Amino acid sequence: MTSSNKLSARETKRLQTRERLMGAAVAEFKRSGMADADVGAIVAAAGVAHGTFFFHFPTKEHVLLELEHREEQRMANQFAKFLETGPELADALHEAVRLVSGLERRLGEELFKDFLALHFSQTRPPVEDGRDHPIIVGVAREIEQAQQRGDVDPDVIPMNSAVFFLLGLYALLTTTNTWLTRDAILDDYVTRTLRSLQPR
Repeated sequence: MTSSNKLSARETKRLQTRERLMGAAVAEFKRSGMADADVGAIVAAAGVAHGTFFFHFPTKEHVLLELEHREEQRMANQFAKFLETGPELADALHEAVRLVSGLERRLGEELFKDFLALHFSQTRPPVEDGRDHPIIVGVAREIEQAQQRGDVDPDVIPMNSAVFFLLGLYALLTTTNTWLTRDAILDDYVTRTLRSLQPR
């Protein structure tokens, strides 16, 4: 690493503080949900002053945005690795469902609900399109490749279909989390999605 690429001691300390705050906030969100999370408990656990939280994260929602970015990148990396096996589109969509629903086990029920609700939040910072969500990009790319093979209708817009698929998945996961038929519903959702993409 050249000297121009090295982080200053100050920048290193800032990043370490941010990571401590992130870890403490995620733990508090898992315990009580984002809305009820106590910033005082977060800063106490991180060992920093109260204002330090707001320096790094202007709102509690910004913690969720950071978590979303990290988790989506992690899922996208796993999805890309899965795609190296050359799966059919159905298998790829089932894998996307598996990865997203696996977040519920990783994050816990409270934080998972907040994570999914973020996608429908009116206060979420505006974005141009789905290209800043790597899992959407991965699903869109897979739909596009299936389209090139002739398995998907030529009129389908892959990015739109990926957005429809994932937003629908998030909505189903949010509303069916206690249903005994949830797995069957998710399987049917993939089946219906595939049917909607088939050539006419």
